[in-house]
Amino acid sequence: MTEIRDLDAAATLQAYRDRTLSPRDVVADTLARIERHGPDLDAFVLVDRDGAMAAAAASEARWAKGEPLGPLDGVTVTVKDNIAWAGHPMRRGSLTSSDAPTTENAPIVDRLLEAGAIPIAKTTMPEFGWKGLGDSTHTGSTRNPWDTRVTTGGSSAGAAAAAALNLGHIHIGTDGAGSIRIPAAFCGVYGLKPSFGRVPAFPPSPFGPVAHLGPMTRTVRDSALMMQAIARPDPRDMAASLIEPPDYLAGLEDGVRGLRVAWSPRLGFAGQVDPEVARLTEAAARAFADLGAIVEEADPGFPDPVETLNGIWLVGAWCVLRGIPEEKRGLVEPALRAAAERGRAIAAPDFVAALNARGALFTAMARFHRRYDLLLTPALAVPAFAVGNLTPPDGRFGDDWLNWTPFSYPFNLTGQPAASVPCGLTQAGLPVGLQIVGPMGADARVLAASRAVEAAQPWPTVSEPRVTHRE
Repeated sequence: MTEIRDLDAAATLQAYRDRTLSPRDVVADTLARIERHGPDLDAFVLVDRDGAMAAAAASEARWAKGEPLGPLDGVTVTVKDNIAWAGHPMRRGSLTSSDAPTTENAPIVDRLLEAGAIPIAKTTMPEFGWKGLGDSTHTGSTRNPWDTRVTTGGSSAGAAAAAALNLGHIHIGTDGAGSIRIPAAFCGVYGLKPSFGRVPAFPPSPFGPVAHLGPMTRTVRDSALMMQAIARPDPRDMAASLIEPPDYLAGLEDGVRGLRVAWSPRLGFAGQVDPEVARLTEAAARAFADLGAIVEEADPGFPDPVETLNGIWLVGAWCVLRGIPEEKRGLVEPALRAAAERGRAIAAPDFVAALNARGALFTAMARFHRRYDLLLTPALAVPAFAVGNLTPPDGRFGDDWLNWTPFSYPFNLTGQPAASVPCGLTQAGLPVGLQIVGPMGADARVLAASRAVEAAQPWPTVSEPRVTHRE
């Protein structure tokens, strides 16, 4: 019999229908594995055991009557620490945040609860989600289940570690410069940054103009299931799409036959890419031809937009710091304080210019997608590296974490859907991700392409943390 730890959400729901498993079985098993593996990962801020078991009992009663609450009834979910889950603190990875519980759910949590999902825990993140790593002044360093000496990436750090070990079926991530796709690539899971506004956000992020919410899961189908629930309008987010979402499951097996696909190994400006990452991602991109796509090597043709990102991102960091009482600012990570001071120095006209510069990027990509249905790139320039470092310690990428993430942040600026799909392991046994980018609004196409990759070459999974460190 397949173990609970190996079942994705879709298979678990089928087991509920068949009466071969109950929600209480699943939740109890998940909580036991969280307790067992938690000390090696530092992936969870809190675990609501009592609440999860109570919700599981209610779900079991509904399934016994053949009346599930919704399409995710009994599916377990984790909530990132910058997402409001009523009755629990929202610390955002910082020692400066209040321990008081929030009184209102974020829209994404409301939608999942309405669908019957069972929240079990809040996951770790770096302080206020300001960087693409997984360490926090509040929780320490979140570690990668594939090798606990290396980082998960971030900022959706705990979500990625939990997804890798199936400690919960579906996981809420946020992505302002790659924060879903970076840890998904490092941890060998699937992560989708939906089109901007497709998943409503509330309260608004300080990095709001580039911030997205989306799923992180072990399988593409589970992300499609999650999108069915979360991609619905909500009046609390003025930027949220007012259009009802499509059926993300309906065309999931459509594949990529006949699509024109661009493969861009450097995106036209990335300085360097690790040789193993380059080899694995190119092989994955070229394999699209075997699936019936027309694959050409082509760059979108825009220069590195990192200064445009910084013109927005650093101001967001200053907004964060400005909102912290003076007497607590000493608790903030020094590198975040330094970034905030850089944001403080950005003049208002320069901030507006950075916001407006997104339009030129958006137009460039819209024109590019007249020719190409999808764009493929490496998800990252490197595999995961040792915890406690902003960049790989060999010095190849300097001291700025954005130097090894050149493929992710451009598509926060354009707002397009982009996913990281596992595409192999390095010789050291660390995952590598291929990024799939679609035109604005083409989230279903990105999901279908991701599923085609998954079906053609199922990716490896890890069932126990490979513990190569001890505190």
